[in-house]
Amino acid sequence: MPRTSPRSGPFPAAAGALALLLAATGCGTAARAGSGPLPTARPATPGPAADRIGALFVDGPEGARDCTAGVVHSPGRNLIVTAAHCAAPGGVPVDGLVFVPGYRDGRTPHGTWPVTRTTLDPEWEDEQDEDHDVAFLSVAPVDGRQIEDAVGADTLGTGLGFGLDVTVTGYPNEQDAPITCRARTSSYSATQQRFDCGGFTNGTSGSPWITDAGRLVGVIGGHQEGGDSPDTSYSVAFDAHVADLYRRATG
Repeated sequence: MPRTSPRSGPFPAAAGALALLLAATGCGTAARAGSGPLPTARPATPGPAADRIGALFVDGPEGARDCTAGVVHSPGRNLIVTAAHCAAPGGVPVDGLVFVPGYRDGRTPHGTWPVTRTTLDPEWEDEQDEDHDVAFLSVAPVDGRQIEDAVGADTLGTGLGFGLDVTVTGYPNEQDAPITCRARTSSYSATQQRFDCGGFTNGTSGSPWITDAGRLVGVIGGHQEGGDSPDTSYSVAFDAHVADLYRRATG
């Protein structure tokens, strides 16, 4: 299944009502990269690293859960990143998105941050090309503070290649707290990367991939909108086109 929240009908979008498509794919589980036992995600411990990651909702924490996102450093200190299929299914930005960093058990320890701008690649807007399944979202300040001042941020990392050790944290729909896993990235294709770890089910689309040095090098999305198995997850390769998209978002 795609890693977005299941929805039974349309919800408001910038260009009108839009249905979020969540049909199961017909593909089987991808072959695992490497060898050895498959790691499994565990509950994420609260703290600064986890609090830079949060859940996306439509129309507030009482509304529908939409995906996962993470804070990325920017000059305006107001930027988060997620998968484009979360923020703009069908290429149309979703109205009413809010970001809740550190969300846990119904609590919003760092506030609720409204999304004010969505930056997408034209290839996603026009064709929903899986090689461009990433979106940068600007959020409004809350109580005079920008999101990065409230919870910190990870730094965008592009052009670093594959074979990186990363920690991936996200919000499965069936849980009210985040899970996390440490794994190694590998190449799925020249434009897509992957990691193997069990537990990343619907809702974890947009989960950021963070290196030990705090570089954000991927988000769950891309191939099969993140994968059709909870054991293997994908991301677009964070290369020059993601760097260009970031420049547009911060320009």
